Amino acid sequence: MSTFDNPFDPNRRLSSFGCACGQHSSDVEHEAALQLQAVPAQNDERRYEGVVASAVMRAMFPQDAARRAFLKSVGAATAVAAVSQFFPLKTATEVFAQGAPLEKKDLKVGFIPITCATPIIMAAPMGFYAKNGLNVEVIKTAGWAVIRDKTVNKEYDAAHMLSPMPLALTLGAGSNPVPYTMPAVENINGQAITLALKHKDKRNPKDWKGFKFAVPFDYSMHNYLLRYYLAEHGIDPDTDVQIRSVPPPEMVANLRADNIDGFLGPDPMNQRAVYDNVGFIHILTKDIWEGHPCCAFAASKEFVTTMPGTYAALLKSIIDATAFAHKAENRKQIAEAIAPANYLNQPQIVLEQILTGTFADGLGNIVTQPNRVDFDPFPWQSFAIWIMTQMKRWGQIKGDVDYKAVAEQVYLATDTAKLMKEVGLTPPTTTTKSFSVMGKPFDPAKPEEYLSSFKIKKAS
Repeated sequence: MSTFDNPFDPNRRLSSFGCACGQHSSDVEHEAALQLQAVPAQNDERRYEGVVASAVMRAMFPQDAARRAFLKSVGAATAVAAVSQFFPLKTATEVFAQGAPLEKKDLKVGFIPITCATPIIMAAPMGFYAKNGLNVEVIKTAGWAVIRDKTVNKEYDAAHMLSPMPLALTLGAGSNPVPYTMPAVENINGQAITLALKHKDKRNPKDWKGFKFAVPFDYSMHNYLLRYYLAEHGIDPDTDVQIRSVPPPEMVANLRADNIDGFLGPDPMNQRAVYDNVGFIHILTKDIWEGHPCCAFAASKEFVTTMPGTYAALLKSIIDATAFAHKAENRKQIAEAIAPANYLNQPQIVLEQILTGTFADGLGNIVTQPNRVDFDPFPWQSFAIWIMTQMKRWGQIKGDVDYKAVAEQVYLATDTAKLMKEVGLTPPTTTTKSFSVMGKPFDPAKPEEYLSSFKIKKAS
């Protein structure tokens, strides 16, 4: 097993990956690229100049020590000027800016038929993939385990995944370890706790002992947020209730059949339960954690590294679609595009209620929550760290975890930031941030301290 395959090894080194961002062969290479890219980007052409200059520098100075010494002695700006004297830097930059050649144009991307997959799905009928030279077949898939297996087995080139899944795959939690990446979040918020109508008088979670709940997958934000919500109300999710995995398309049917008392699921399942008059929305997950990640675009490390041109085009297509989906004025058009049977197979009015944030809650109210679901592609590495604390809290991973290193290797914030700029978005200037879940602050620099603060957790 390589050091990558065993993140719990105390002697684990990052050298097998190259640098922390995963784009350079060594930490020295990473530092050199940063120095060269620090030259101010005054227009689209200059945006790429540092990248091209960095590649030229690698050819001129194959030895890290020599290259580093040169950069230190003359500085980044002088280095770029010197290189341009004898290398057609301007021409090379123009070629680079047009995008790397596509190693593969025909791709298969799996998705689960839920609104969380909106950017991945809509990018097909609305032409975002085609704009970047790709012919992408988006394939409706039955459940998350199938998504995982088909992607690992290379039947899919990339996939719509739950944001914890690339971490679980990389860590070998629930499957053999496979290096995976998550370059983009698909959606934030977009989930809810939905209960059967017979429980209208049981709005206090303390009354839920003995309930049977469904979540889409063990390695899901749905599972972690439901467990967090229950535990904060004094309910042990492992002993006081039952939690089972149910594929999202089967959740409403199970609620109708009285097989479960409720679910914390993705939309459109929550709104469909209201539409079918079998359930009500107890709470939106945005009211548990405002701005939490839900689903993601994910691909194997092998795909990212062996098909860089295709990967960049695919990621850019999805980020562009995400930017379009973020705008409220586009939501009804998107609902129409993703409603058909080959995509979500849902009544358009159900999708409009979700995407516009004006909806019936099943309790006789019309609610307005514009941020019920939103679309923001940036993969904050602090999200990954929080997810890993919950994996450890509930016994899915054990031992020492290098939270920061794993977060950097899986959540590819650097790639996303670059492509966000290209489609007119403004990425954050950092990769981590603090936030609160049910009023409890989370500091990504202190994950173990956060973990030890919980009274209810899996016995070690």
